[in-house]
Amino acid sequence: MNAETFLAFVRETFPFLTERQEEQFSALDSLYREWNGKINVISRKDIDHLYSHHVLHSLAIGRYLQEEQPALFDSWRSGGAHVLDLGTGGGFPGIPLAILFPESRFTLCDSIGKKTLVARSVAQAIQLQNVTVVNARAETLPDTFDDVVSRAVAALDDFYPWVRGKYTRSILYLKGGDVNEEIVRTMTRWHLPKGSVSTWKLFPWLTDEWFDGKMVIHIRK
Repeated sequence: MNAETFLAFVRETFPFLTERQEEQFSALDSLYREWNGKINVISRKDIDHLYSHHVLHSLAIGRYLQEEQPALFDSWRSGGAHVLDLGTGGGFPGIPLAILFPESRFTLCDSIGKKTLVARSVAQAIQLQNVTVVNARAETLPDTFDDVVSRAVAALDDFYPWVRGKYTRSILYLKGGDVNEEIVRTMTRWHLPKGSVSTWKLFPWLTDEWFDGKMVIHIRK
């Protein structure tokens, strides 16, 4: 999937995209290819799938909010959210979401300095004014955020304590495979109330077989 094919697809889902946002999305390919030649933040075998495996995967959180959580979606669109992307790596899912929701603020956090260098440089290159990139561990962050996003940086029951107490509304976690045991362990260990965790499968919005079994896990406060 190239930039043109990607944009044709996302315009159908997010028809409010501006020309500026489309330009920012289009610029990602060359920027990540350039940085990947210096710092391997995306598998070299996967860089040709940047838009499908990384950008679209990130935007699945936006699609989930649009389809299943319209009040939260409107909050992000209107600037009512400060979102933490923990374990952002080179900027996923934070940078695509920051492009999609320019009125909300995003803090992209990773403990590996060379990865935050890439994320910060990409954000600066496309002039994302709503992004702050920090090289830190979650437990050292002084802020409390409205929502937390992340993309499979650990098993859910390992990830949850890193952000417990850091958010006021939701965790939106991109994960694949059989997550039932992880959810049960998380709910049991941290005494999460029944009904506070739900899953949303990326199919049929994303039909490529690469997305088979992948989902958004939503943990409500």
